[in-house]
Amino acid sequence: MQSLIGHGGSINEIRTQPLKPSLFISASKDESVRLWNVHTGICILIFAGTGGHRHDVLSVDFHPSDMHQIASCGIDNTVKIWSMKEFRPYVQKSFTWTDLPSKFPTKVVQFPLMTCVVHSNYVNCTRWLGDFILSKSVENEIVLWEPKTKEQGHGEGSIDVLQKYPVPDCDIWCIKFSCDFHFNQLAIGNREGKIYVWDVQTCPPELITMLSSPQCKMTIRQTAVSFDGSTILACGEDGSIYRWDEVEHEAAKN
Repeated sequence: MQSLIGHGGSINEIRTQPLKPSLFISASKDESVRLWNVHTGICILIFAGTGGHRHDVLSVDFHPSDMHQIASCGIDNTVKIWSMKEFRPYVQKSFTWTDLPSKFPTKVVQFPLMTCVVHSNYVNCTRWLGDFILSKSVENEIVLWEPKTKEQGHGEGSIDVLQKYPVPDCDIWCIKFSCDFHFNQLAIGNREGKIYVWDVQTCPPELITMLSSPQCKMTIRQTAVSFDGSTILACGEDGSIYRWDEVEHEAAKN
């Protein structure tokens, strides 16, 4: 067991690098995102500064196939896309470092690849969907959009909104969604205790099911979908955890 010390405020989210599970990123109230090596206890990179977030960072995610890119979002209403490709030698060095973690030459990344304004309010949750991004604010919807480079778009930070996933009674902040490993299903709760499960591979969006329970009437703040999408967990704001399992029904016999 070890404690990794570095942030100057509460930590709002942690995500593991799917291609290198030793690496993880943390999003904090201190307006920064940090990249860590869990095995050596090293803080490798700090994403903050001149071009960084100007308020709490609420959510962060690794690109599923490009291990050098991350996306972060927060109370400053922005989604920022960062690259750590330039700092690959420091990432590699973190695996063989034998001195004290405090002596590691941690680098500060001050400028993101782009800053995107998709929502007009706090951005609570962001996830990569291939090269696209899913994000949620305080509107009753999740937005799927594509970030555009200067060459592709009309300037830095331009986007193309691809489609939206409606979620009734979800117009408050601090509600986060989740997906299964293969990004087939997206699950999100609302303030009425219901769970909406969307198929994220269809266009237009297709609602797979709406889950509810007579005992679950409070706001669902977080969901978790199992690897294959067969189990969904939901966490209510009263500390309760609810579980739904997919059940195969036998065909009716003649």
